[in-house]
Amino acid sequence: MIKQDQLMPILDSRQIIPNAPMKDYTSFRVGGPCRYLLFPEDVEQLTRLLSLLTREKEPFLILGAGTDLLVMDRGYPGVVIKMAGDFLNIQVVGTEVMAGAGASLRSLAESAANNGLTGLEFAHGIPGSVGGGAYMNAGAYEGEMKQVMTRVHTLSRDGKEKRVYEREEMNLSYRKSVFQQCGDVITNVEYSLNFGIKNEISSRMEELMALRRSKQPLDLPSAGSFFKRPPGHFAGKLIQDAGLQGLSVGGARISPLHAGFIVNENQATAEDVITLMHLIQFTVKDKFGVELEPEVKIIGE
Repeated sequence: MIKQDQLMPILDSRQIIPNAPMKDYTSFRVGGPCRYLLFPEDVEQLTRLLSLLTREKEPFLILGAGTDLLVMDRGYPGVVIKMAGDFLNIQVVGTEVMAGAGASLRSLAESAANNGLTGLEFAHGIPGSVGGGAYMNAGAYEGEMKQVMTRVHTLSRDGKEKRVYEREEMNLSYRKSVFQQCGDVITNVEYSLNFGIKNEISSRMEELMALRRSKQPLDLPSAGSFFKRPPGHFAGKLIQDAGLQGLSVGGARISPLHAGFIVNENQATAEDVITLMHLIQFTVKDKFGVELEPEVKIIGE
């Protein structure tokens, strides 16, 4: 079990939070503490950190914006790494964009728009990080990252090897990428966009955001669409047709606005969410023979 004095040669005290409550760092607003929440600010710190964690056999996970994550009530028995500092930078040169893994997809889309670049409008309303967007091949409104990503820079989980993945090496498909299998830590992502007309880009982003607000429960904590889209179906439609929309367990509820969302309506626990998830899965399988798989990553004890 790693100790704080082992971390201090790499990070200073402001970059280390012991027993950080994960409910404060995830969009679901549920979850117990992790052992340490760490904020490396550049590749050198991250490399040394990964090397130390590997050497000490300390379990760890990379936290993006915490928008596709459910942490259990007893927390995560290891270290959580959240990119900071240099990993928040976004650089634009012509039609090429380089973004740090910790930057938000919203800021990425806005940077592109401010430079008159089109191609990332769909990402403006996705509440995730650049690293998470690459990891999940995030998408919305007929756009997805595979259309615009050209290269992804990574570190191996032991910090020993840097690598650059070209698009054809990423194995991108619906909500999937090679990074889910290889475990490499994403540090930066490159995109290739096109010049457009600024006001048209901004208008499209506002239009998609208004559409999102009208159809999704953005006023309550959630992890976005809870289930992956099953082949030939829509998860929300199946849940609605099963008569489950609006159903609640404890403080967790199937959103009356969009049945594909489980929301934290009243200080829900992770146990509430998991119980409701299982109820949805059982009912949909029983009524329609379709198995719903969580899109949300579930971690902890």
